[in-house]
Amino acid sequence: MTVTTTRSPVAAPARRHRTLAPFAFLAPFLIPFVLFTLVPVGYAFWQSLHKTERTGGTFGRTETVFAGFQQYADVMSEPYFADSLLRVALFALVQIPVMLALALALALLLDSAVARLKRFFRLVYFVPYGIPGVVAALMWAFLYDPRLSPVVDLLRSVNVDVDLLGPDAILWSIGNVVTWTYTGYNMLIMYAALQAVPADLSEAARVDGAGPWAIALRIKVPVIRPAIVLTGVFSLIGTFQLFTEPQVFRAISTSVTSTYTPNLAAFSLAAGDRYSEAAALSVLLAVATFLLSFLFLRFTARRQG
Repeated sequence: MTVTTTRSPVAAPARRHRTLAPFAFLAPFLIPFVLFTLVPVGYAFWQSLHKTERTGGTFGRTETVFAGFQQYADVMSEPYFADSLLRVALFALVQIPVMLALALALALLLDSAVARLKRFFRLVYFVPYGIPGVVAALMWAFLYDPRLSPVVDLLRSVNVDVDLLGPDAILWSIGNVVTWTYTGYNMLIMYAALQAVPADLSEAARVDGAGPWAIALRIKVPVIRPAIVLTGVFSLIGTFQLFTEPQVFRAISTSVTSTYTPNLAAFSLAAGDRYSEAAALSVLLAVATFLLSFLFLRFTARRQG
């Protein structure tokens, strides 16, 4: 006696539906990510491997030819390439720790038991991030301009003569604008992480005799370490994308050149119709940012382990 089984015609469509369901949920993220991230990056890489040549003399036609990695070699041989990278690296080494330390201090203050008007101060700290970057840079440019600035006048009244737009101070003047703008944003991330810290930990430490400083530094900070690392990665990526502030300051200070930062250099190349070199520089900058972010994550993970 043989038993035959028949597969339900509904089983195959149901299985296919379960297979496609995850992609349907991911589609709102995947489609914009592919269209506005992967496609532009891929096109920039393709463009960096080609260059435009003119054939037939001055009045001949132009054609795009494959150049391999010649554009990368040309960009890396330029003096501004190393100078701009070293400049933003120095900027990152100084500005990022200062900004994150301020953000952490503000977050801990807001999370303390004695803090009052927490909602108000959260909004006050976050407001600078809501101001467009160009507007913020213009506002600080007014405060730095020796002809207009009340700050410079106040410093001069106490015999402190400093040129905040000069070559020795302009990088840190830009750093002050960036710190003022993004400290509140990073503070909000850290403060949100502090809200998830179990109250029992602090209470147990307080019963054991720990003071507010010990609770903050030995309990709260280690617990929110992932949030601090996250803000560090965001800040590192943002530093290598530094563009708005130098571009605004370039209009009022000769200390900022057209190649002051890698992003500004890529913009200047593209403005000069050197699109292939601008694409090559953009790809190099993206690779450098990825590698530094990866190394930073590996370093922090090793320190945690």
